[in-house]
Amino acid sequence: MGWMMVMFDLPVLTPCQRKEATLFRNWLLDDGYTMLQYSVYVRSCVTYEKVQKHSVRLEMVVPNGGNVRAFFLTDIQWGKALSVVGEDYIHPKQSVRPSMPEQIEFWE
Repeated sequence: MGWMMVMFDLPVLTPCQRKEATLFRNWLLDDGYTMLQYSVYVRSCVTYEKVQKHSVRLEMVVPNGGNVRAFFLTDIQWGKALSVVGEDYIHPKQSVRPSMPEQIEFWE
């Protein structure tokens, strides 16, 4: 078991380039990737054959002028990753922090 991490830098200066970048990000989501950061996506891969399969698929959809890097991390390596988040960090997709139900607050 492991993780395939895709990081990219895509040109977004023209409307056409922005559309291609959006299509690429949406393709990643549709293909089972999860957004870790805005230009960093990950997906689980249970075998090395899955990694190879998704690598080939990724090569076919990279937009013109794009710079895409893909890495395979074992589950152990993924588990040892350090994640540091600032106190006031707000995820772009979560502008409002959802309230916690009273039942859950009781257990904290």
